[in-house]
Amino acid sequence: MERDRVLARVREVLLNPAAEWSVIAAEPDTVAGLYRRYILWLAALPAIAGFLKISVFGIGMPMFGSVRIGFGSGLINAVLQYGVGLVVVYLLALLVNALAPSFGAQKDMTQALKTTAYASTASWIGGALVLVPWLGALLALCGGLYAIYLLYLGLPKVMGCAPERALPYTAVTVLCAVILSLVLGSVVARLSGIHMPAHHRGGNVEISAGGKTLKIDADRIDAWSKKVEAAGKQLEAAQESGDSAARQKATGEMMTALLGGQAVEALSTEQLKPFVPETLGDLKRISYSVKRSVVLGVQTATAEARYADADAKRSLDLQITDTGGAKALAALAGWAIQAIDSESDTGYERVYREGERSVREQWHADTRSGTYSLLLGERFTVVLEGQDIGMDALKRYAGALDLDALEALKTQGVAPG
Repeated sequence: MERDRVLARVREVLLNPAAEWSVIAAEPDTVAGLYRRYILWLAALPAIAGFLKISVFGIGMPMFGSVRIGFGSGLINAVLQYGVGLVVVYLLALLVNALAPSFGAQKDMTQALKTTAYASTASWIGGALVLVPWLGALLALCGGLYAIYLLYLGLPKVMGCAPERALPYTAVTVLCAVILSLVLGSVVARLSGIHMPAHHRGGNVEISAGGKTLKIDADRIDAWSKKVEAAGKQLEAAQESGDSAARQKATGEMMTALLGGQAVEALSTEQLKPFVPETLGDLKRISYSVKRSVVLGVQTATAEARYADADAKRSLDLQITDTGGAKALAALAGWAIQAIDSESDTGYERVYREGERSVREQWHADTRSGTYSLLLGERFTVVLEGQDIGMDALKRYAGALDLDALEALKTQGVAPG
């Protein structure tokens, strides 16, 4: 029976991985076959367990007992989690395949999907173990860590890389998995609804739920994998050269490629400072800070300011961020949440496009606080958070900022290519 074969494979992958990877590497298969016979079954486990945890058994909270979310919301969350899980394992396979030449391996999409799918076995089983009282979260974490180890063992056998190249190959793949999981996980957290049609439009895959849409742009992902592949070749050459400066530069370029963007020099503090003016409408700036950071060659810059009226009854926090070398993560809005229109007696949330800008409004009626956010030029984020300031007022304060001038700087410091 198919179930028996799946259980046998799970047992061997978890308990005897070294030998089982050799079997997996040699057996013929297809992308569709891997999904039909294995991925569709295993990826469902953490989604089902998560639904039971949050909607049936509840989450234990000190002083509050078991807290549950609604059955309908929990079910939709599970379906979305399942769909995103199916997408992530394929996206990682695309990346593993694209990186193969950089680590001395052979490009083969079916073999790449074998690697990511069977390595994910431990994390899928770990995700199902969240139901274990007290130890669920720890077991899920252990499952994720063991999945990394399985990937490390599997890459040499299935993709054919040299054993000494398996560690960096694994590290790059895991970093991308973390990025994808964080971004798509945040999408799952926001989406809700009952009917979820999924369809293809050109190179895109879309899943809609009520007024919300999850959009995966396959063309962007393919371009991303090619950039990572090119950066991997540069890093390989730098490592072989023995030049420490070249290795540092290549590492920064690899980080930029992993984040999906071009090399970008973030705006200087002096360039950002004018966008947090001393006054904003009838509010006066009472504090501000501007900083520029470089982490592993990736530059970002942030300006923050707090404003208040004369008697300090109304306050507003402003944050402007130049995502710099990570600007492609900001641009994920282009293939993540497209629209939200959600309202309840405690407030509302709306996400929409206004020309080329992405806009998000969120209002909490119980605390009379709101957030108005914009993404400009797929690079700059502008966030206004107000206390006792209505949404219309937040929009007026945003309009008092020179957003057009900020948006005009979207190509500033961007390297060609």
